[in-house]
Amino acid sequence: VTLARQNRSVILLEKSLKEPDRIVGELLQPGGVQALKKLGLGDCLEDIDAIQVKGYEVIYYGKEVEIPYPLNAAGHDYDREGGCFDGEKNDSITTDPGAKRPEGRSFHHGRFIQRLRAAAMKEENISLIESTVTGTIKDGWTGQVLGVEAEAKDGRKDVYFGQLTVLADGYASRFRKEFIAHAPVSKSKFYGLELIDADLPRRKHGHVVLGEGAPVLLYQIGTRETRALVDVPEGTPSASTANGGVKGHLRNVVLPSLPKCVQSSFERALDDGKLRSMPNSWLPPSTQQVPGMVLLGDAMNMRHPLTGGGMTVAFNDVVMLRDLLSPEKVPDLGDTARVRKQMRRFHWRRKNLTSVINILAQALYSLFAANDPQLKALQLGCFRYFQQGGQCVDGPVGLLAGIIRQPFVLFYHFFAVALLAIWL
Repeated sequence: VTLARQNRSVILLEKSLKEPDRIVGELLQPGGVQALKKLGLGDCLEDIDAIQVKGYEVIYYGKEVEIPYPLNAAGHDYDREGGCFDGEKNDSITTDPGAKRPEGRSFHHGRFIQRLRAAAMKEENISLIESTVTGTIKDGWTGQVLGVEAEAKDGRKDVYFGQLTVLADGYASRFRKEFIAHAPVSKSKFYGLELIDADLPRRKHGHVVLGEGAPVLLYQIGTRETRALVDVPEGTPSASTANGGVKGHLRNVVLPSLPKCVQSSFERALDDGKLRSMPNSWLPPSTQQVPGMVLLGDAMNMRHPLTGGGMTVAFNDVVMLRDLLSPEKVPDLGDTARVRKQMRRFHWRRKNLTSVINILAQALYSLFAANDPQLKALQLGCFRYFQQGGQCVDGPVGLLAGIIRQPFVLFYHFFAVALLAIWL
């Protein structure tokens, strides 16, 4: 849509135009909401029964602490209608009593995707085709990607050519290994249930439940529906076949650790048997220098989904590429030398946001899934830090939300938590 609005001709290939039903991509942080608005796609969050997200509730062995999104960054690119900080200038937090806290959104993934597709279909410069991409077409001499091969639903094989090929085929990308040296690393899975009429401890907040096992996430995705995601690391003894498998682990270990108000709806969902899983992967970003091709989204960079930062990173990447590849800077997308130069800038410029979200996601997961005394001590220190309130929550949640985009702020809070844990 962004390229089409720059008066470029776009061929959009989708494997299926049916509404997807997945347990990923259901939470958009405030920084992602703002990026979507910058792209002129903010209305895609309307009419899908999306739920406002005002922050987090962390539950540590039954004790609760609220972590609201911080007040507007003073004097910079917030609007009074719920917009968010653009992260390019200053990351101070205002004390203005009239300021409004930013909000994220949570929703059914498929409904949101359908709204994005509808927006694409309205663009005159976009040709949307239902077809499965099966391979890339390359110049045998230079290695430049010239287009793709595809197979239509009726089995017909087609080829599509373009000056620039953008591949974004998700965490199970079939093209990643062709263009990136790194392979994703996955050491756990999220098992998802959809709870009906769950009574959450705090409305319009994501919930992180911490106890003896790995973390559990709870967040509303519709008026009646709540998503429960349970992290199960590889080799978890209570999830072994002898102990009833993953369902046995959920029933015997996870269920008793949940807040009492959630347990009945969790048990009903478990009895319904609609349990799905997804791998929790880590993939560092790579500098992209393949002429004629750009790899985006989870195909290029992944972090643990504990912090719900995937779509926030993706939409901010699109905002950045929109500016770097604008007709004013790259009049001809066939100019591979100029495109590659801009992609080098893209790799380094995105780090202010992505390095913060990536590191925070991996670090928090390691901490919240702690299974040794040293990390458990640090986990307690983290919870006590959150209980202090003020900047002790504004800073960390501002980083997580994609609002604060300064790696040094992350560095500061990491050491502050460590020192508090030592003191405790």
